Amino acid sequence: MPIFSYIVKDSTGHTKTDIVQSYSKEALVMKLQSEGLYVINVRLAMEKSALKIEKKAHTPKFDHDKVRIEDLLVLSRQLATMLQAGVTMLRSLDVILSQIQSRQLVLAVTKIHNDIEQGVSLSAALAKHPKVFNQFWVSLAEVGEASGTMPLVLNKLAGHVEQDAAFRSTIISAMVYPIILFVVCILAILFFALVVGPRFEDVFKSMHAELPLMTRCLLGTFAFLRHNILLIIVFSVGLFFVLKSYFSTPMGKLQFERIIYQLPVFGEITKLVVVERFAAQMAILIESGVPILYALEITEKLVENRTCSLVVSQVREGVREGKGISEVMMESTFFPVMAVQMIKVGEETGELAKMLKHVAEFYQENVAAFMKRFGTLIEPFMLVFMAVVIGIIVISIFLPLFKLGQGGHYQ
Repeated sequence: MPIFSYIVKDSTGHTKTDIVQSYSKEALVMKLQSEGLYVINVRLAMEKSALKIEKKAHTPKFDHDKVRIEDLLVLSRQLATMLQAGVTMLRSLDVILSQIQSRQLVLAVTKIHNDIEQGVSLSAALAKHPKVFNQFWVSLAEVGEASGTMPLVLNKLAGHVEQDAAFRSTIISAMVYPIILFVVCILAILFFALVVGPRFEDVFKSMHAELPLMTRCLLGTFAFLRHNILLIIVFSVGLFFVLKSYFSTPMGKLQFERIIYQLPVFGEITKLVVVERFAAQMAILIESGVPILYALEITEKLVENRTCSLVVSQVREGVREGKGISEVMMESTFFPVMAVQMIKVGEETGELAKMLKHVAEFYQENVAAFMKRFGTLIEPFMLVFMAVVIGIIVISIFLPLFKLGQGGHYQ
């Protein structure tokens, strides 16, 4: 039986929104009018009853398996809107389930729906799926449940997810083109080494000509690549996994971050990205009503940076001892002075959440501006680099032919 959502007004002018099953839109309108309600809008919400994967009600089609940040954004926005309109949590999840494009998210939301149906709170249900909903989601859900402001909290969460998605998109967009140019350059070198080089090498041997040093070095490099290509690939892949395994450990991750931070320009930008994430997460948590100590504990786990996580742990311990957040931050020397000063002002004026939001926005704009400049500057650099590399290869290969065509010889 189809499911319809409707908006009506009663005799007192109070607006009511709900989702119900009905044989047709006309039948639902007649039923509502018979109850003395003024019908504002009726529309089809679902063709079938709520999605139940366990019962195979229908087989949904998915665009992807894993959960993307866009999936979480749509989920939080839809859930906040429906709850704000007065739709119950279970019926909101019913409708949302039919629109999710991620297989993993459908499985998680279906189980959350079933848990809530059995009397479990939303925060407790979310906590059972840490790979999809981290502690950030769980804590905000707890605040929403405790304060009775779940739609407001979910809207703030959606805004944070949307801002985070846009920030990541800016960084990724600036990196895509340089990476593509670099890959094209590597493929061009491999093409010359594996395909073009051997043919010219045979031609040079048949001519019994003494080749210039540049050509000999190039052909020697190409021969080394051809004869050891499998060994090079195996070694590179093995080294990658060894380093990845080591850098996944707490000590390895800390050392890797120290190396990155010491790089000129990129080290500073990387640190600003981490500071932005810390400030943005702290802002939304404190603004939603999470106590500062608990907010620091959550951020310590979510910041995804070992160095910053250790600093946040120190800040949390300092706050527990009665110190101010800005005071401990200044002692750590990890956070930029401007960020610390803004946070200090926030503490003194009682507007900590607002100042943390300003810090996050400031560094977002700084990083976004740098990435745009980086994309603009790196493009000509990569083009020149490709031209130089390919030019050297072409000159090295064709120089002997030109000389021989002119009757020249090499010492």
